[in-house]
Amino acid sequence: MAGALTDPTRAPVAFGRRAVPQLFGELQRAGAAARLRALTSLCDLVHEPERLYQAVTGGFLKQLKVLFRDEDPSVRAKTCELLHLLTSHSIGRQAVLASSLLPPLCQLLDDSSFSCRRNVHRVLNRLALLPAGAEALLSLVPKLMLKLTKEEDEEVQLLLLSTLTHCSRLDALPGLASDGVSLLGRKLSHRSSNIRREAAAAMMALSVPMDGKRQVCEDAEVLPVLIGLLRDKDVEVQANAAGVIMSTVIITTGKQRCLDLDVLPVLLGLLSEKHGDDDKEEMKKRRKALIMYVLRALTSLAEAPNGRRLLLEQLPLVEKKAEAAEEDQDIRRATQTAIQVITWTP
Repeated sequence: MAGALTDPTRAPVAFGRRAVPQLFGELQRAGAAARLRALTSLCDLVHEPERLYQAVTGGFLKQLKVLFRDEDPSVRAKTCELLHLLTSHSIGRQAVLASSLLPPLCQLLDDSSFSCRRNVHRVLNRLALLPAGAEALLSLVPKLMLKLTKEEDEEVQLLLLSTLTHCSRLDALPGLASDGVSLLGRKLSHRSSNIRREAAAAMMALSVPMDGKRQVCEDAEVLPVLIGLLRDKDVEVQANAAGVIMSTVIITTGKQRCLDLDVLPVLLGLLSEKHGDDDKEEMKKRRKALIMYVLRALTSLAEAPNGRRLLLEQLPLVEKKAEAAEEDQDIRRATQTAIQVITWTP
């Protein structure tokens, strides 16, 4: 009966605090099957915060480096899965960054096993949540940009885009130097709204520096697609696209290109849209971000003479937004700033 209850895919687990040291000891045994069973049991075990803390602080992480080079792709994939679970907590992310695991882990981005590569991307994405993690991954940005053109799996693309966003928010220059605007631009028209959303978020991070604004303007396809995304059904896609436009119209070339592409009617349309009061709190936050980006874009566009002329014709619409009782203070303040710039006379 006891034998019937034994799971052949998992190693026997010792009681209490002895379990983690015992399983890490099993990893050093000969035979891929034994190592795989121990890894599977460890993956189950580290869902418990106490065991995760023990695995991270007990000096066991260095043993994983050898497993990255294991001949069995299942062992490599399961090792990266374990690392992904360990980095679910901030203490795990900090421990990995403080260890020597990152260089050999990054080599697995070219692993022959798709499961292994996907788990590596999951780990890197979690590490990038920390500023120190994003900084550690900056040197990897050119390779991640290249991977974006090769990986077809949607989850991997999302992970790549999210990681690139975190890195580019810290420092956009590596992404810009890797033809990031053009590569991300190709993802803006993806059939998946999740991909469009993450690609626009990454593009917004790249558009912050002056060089990023110039590159967005110089690419013939990016701005027309972004203006099209202002009509997307996903509010976050709209907001991220509006964020890129907001950044781009700060410079004179950006203003003129967006005005030539007839962006004002689209932005004003977003400003005048009505939404029910039954929106959930999270959706209200997303809509607020969208409206704030739209108002800042309009404010910048009003600095151009032809932009101001067109906006003066639509001034009642903007004033109506400032007078709306349901709007919060941030939106009212941003609207009033826009009105001041639109009505400014030399």
